Amino acid sequence: MNILDKVKKLVKNENSKQLLTNLFIFLVIGVIIMIAASTFTNDSDNKTSELGYDALNQTDQFTNEQNLIEDYAENLEKKLEEILSSISGIGKVKVMITLEDTAERIPAINTTESNENTTEKDAQGGTREVVKDDLAKQVVTSNNNGKESLVIIKEKKPKVNGVVVVAEGVENAELKEKIYRAVKTVLGIPGNKVEVFSSN
Repeated sequence: MNILDKVKKLVKNENSKQLLTNLFIFLVIGVIIMIAASTFTNDSDNKTSELGYDALNQTDQFTNEQNLIEDYAENLEKKLEEILSSISGIGKVKVMITLEDTAERIPAINTTESNENTTEKDAQGGTREVVKDDLAKQVVTSNNNGKESLVIIKEKKPKVNGVVVVAEGVENAELKEKIYRAVKTVLGIPGNKVEVFSSN
């Protein structure tokens, strides 16, 4: 007796018919569960990728702000070194500036305002006026070689926390005082944020 004959014999039996019916029902339920599971998995993957994209944008923004702060500090240090080393009697100068971690770039924003006035009449002959104001804001971007970037209209520079100056020739109290005054004037900070030391 081959397999086909055995299957025919099982199908003819009443208990076997009930068993096949139950198996078919379980099979349909299993397929439905698999479809539902794959749908939920896709939704969670999309949400995860969206969250990842937001986190990446925030990381990029943080990195850009950190770069802005570091570039600004380096620029100030170089300019101060040039100015201070040109003071008569002062030799080689090294400057270190610490800044607050709060740099801000303000992007350009297009603002569109629309007003809509509507007069409505009810069944009793009364009227009422409906005023609808819409204000839409959109950040302006520019496209450079396929890379989109914000159009920045203003940069708020970080505040100076402190300055350390190491220079040759500041053993002389008068020259040391000149450096103090120069740093305070250039950066607009009080003297307690400036330290001047003699170099080796």
